[in-house]
Amino acid sequence: MLIIKEGNVPGLGLVELIIILAVIFFIFGGKKIPQISRGFGLAIRNFKKGLREPDAIDVTPKEETPPEKPP
Repeated sequence: MLIIKEGNVPGLGLVELIIILAVIFFIFGGKKIPQISRGFGLAIRNFKKGLREPDAIDVTPKEETPPEKPP
């Protein structure tokens, strides 16, 4: 049984990162990686923009009921 103690967790080295990038390249191909990166960057940018902006105020007019006419 492998017991990992605190402070003894191995990190990602250069070889592991190269292997991960190679697998991603083979899965998605060379043309899809820039599109995926661009989409991920836009998603992060929109998320941060949404955090900075205040909530939008609803300005749609409410339907008014016509006044009742006395009989």
